[in-house]
Amino acid sequence: MSKARTVGIGMDYSPTSKSALKWTIDNLIEAGDRIIIIHVQSPKADPTNKQLFADTGSPLIPLEEFREISVSKQYGLTPDPEVLDRLDTVSKAKGAKVVAKVYWGDPREKLCDAVELLKLDSIVVGSRGLGVIKR
Repeated sequence: MSKARTVGIGMDYSPTSKSALKWTIDNLIEAGDRIIIIHVQSPKADPTNKQLFADTGSPLIPLEEFREISVSKQYGLTPDPEVLDRLDTVSKAKGAKVVAKVYWGDPREKLCDAVELLKLDSIVVGSRGLGVIKR
């Protein structure tokens, strides 16, 4: 059995980030891996907990807590039921541990920071929906 890995997934609930989640679950996640769903909110957003965690991002939020509307609202998020169902399924079927983390700022910078701070083995993000020429 190989060592459990930590995989980050950038999530903004767009179709491409949902596709990235599906691809990750289908192709990358193995038994015992840890999935960190990384949300990056606009620096202009002003949820309740932003002042506490503006520099370091939120603490890791277990999936069970993240499902609760009151917890999500504290971070200015509205979770997608489809995403939550997928995460529940991978948690039960593959024994993956799922947590979420919220940052505020420029997504490019914060996702790069997350790789280093969270000691991610891999990070998966969507394509922004751009075609080959626009990319």
